[in-house]
Amino acid sequence: MTNNRPIIIPWDFSELAEYALQHGEKIAKIINCDIVLLHIVKKSSDIEAATEKMNAVTEEHLEKYGIKPKFVIKEGSIFTDINKMIQEENALFAIMGTHGIKGMQKFTGSWALKVIIGSEAPFIVVQDSPISEKINNVVFPVDFKFSEKEKLVWADFLHKYFNCIFHICYIETSDPLFKKKIKANMITAKKFLKEKDVYFEVVKLEGKNLYDETLNFSKKIKADLIMIATTKNISFHDYMLGASEQKMIANENKIPVMTINPRKDLTKFKGFN
Repeated sequence: MTNNRPIIIPWDFSELAEYALQHGEKIAKIINCDIVLLHIVKKSSDIEAATEKMNAVTEEHLEKYGIKPKFVIKEGSIFTDINKMIQEENALFAIMGTHGIKGMQKFTGSWALKVIIGSEAPFIVVQDSPISEKINNVVFPVDFKFSEKEKLVWADFLHKYFNCIFHICYIETSDPLFKKKIKANMITAKKFLKEKDVYFEVVKLEGKNLYDETLNFSKKIKADLIMIATTKNISFHDYMLGASEQKMIANENKIPVMTINPRKDLTKFKGFN
């Protein structure tokens, strides 16, 4: 069965974009969907030269991997046109390369986060080539946020195509309110995944910081992917000083991270039925 919703990959002819495309090709072969490379130019006079270069890239990948990505060239800005393209194509998700927190280049640090949270579609953020042929181990940290529930629909999606194992991670807290919310999210996650016949294990992490301990655990098991939900209404303060999500997507172990943004149409659990 062909999935008619494509994967969007922002393309700037860099090594990082190449890594993103390698991940995209791995996923597209299994879910049977198209890949669309999006190259954004500053002015229309650059389009002709960019088209020639893009044709060369797609032919090279057809020869190497047996997949010929489609491509689109737009005049505009990465901060608006990536997400416009995602909407226009009704994309499943985007895959984007990042250098991590160091530097302030196109897709680095807080600028990557700014692009990511502007989209209703998930982003998979990568820093290196894939470590395996498929997605086997997925780490699913659970905290107190209501938006944790929104990750479950994507866990089910990945399970259907990759039959992967989910490691549901949490940390004990002494705060009564947070403890109650984490417990509720854990109950919801386990119930949902059992109903969908998704294989999972529950992992209680030791420590005080969920994000730090999630990264340590992910490194230990050589995870293929970490799934997180981004913060609603993230502030300018977070952009400047580094939100927890930013630390996660720019992790030094270079583990791919799938970021899922809160959606208004899925604010009730019935949205996952």
